[in-house]
Amino acid sequence: MKRKYLTQEEIEKLLSATDKMPFPERNRCLILMAFIHGFRASELLGLRLSDIDLAGRQLYIRRLKNGFSTCHPLLPDEYNVLKSWLRARKYLEKGADGDWLFLSLRRHPLSRQQFFYILREAGRLAELTIAPHPHMLRHACGYALADKGIDTRLIQDYLGHRNIQHTVRYTASNAGRFHGIWRKKRRV
Repeated sequence: MKRKYLTQEEIEKLLSATDKMPFPERNRCLILMAFIHGFRASELLGLRLSDIDLAGRQLYIRRLKNGFSTCHPLLPDEYNVLKSWLRARKYLEKGADGDWLFLSLRRHPLSRQQFFYILREAGRLAELTIAPHPHMLRHACGYALADKGIDTRLIQDYLGHRNIQHTVRYTASNAGRFHGIWRKKRRV
């Protein structure tokens, strides 16, 4: 069965590969935010400047597919990458089509096809053995959170899932959750 997610190491390689691409600040920010927040492509590309609170270091997320919308904190590395992109983005703002966070070189909102191409190209430059697509970043987020031992309900809320069944895939395959289970003291 083909793997449907990217590993942390593959994410790092993708991020490094953006340095070899046109608009590295945008592409790095795009990939990092997709991974950290478990965005669907349309959720990520639908972000507007008004969804970002740099002073409060948080981001408003509108989940699709009847998911729960919420605010997420901006992580320190992500905050720096985002600020770098916002500085570079200023060169595209004049004549830009709205206040979309991610713009194409033609100053239009970045399309799903463009995001797919950017990710594929980063994967090629990173010499990944798997051809990445945007939803793999969402799955990578879920698996990374499960590997950190994050509670399934919290992962569910973080990804905006209404149904827990969509979340258990990330924790069900995580054998690490059983480490030390017999070492904990239990009171009967």
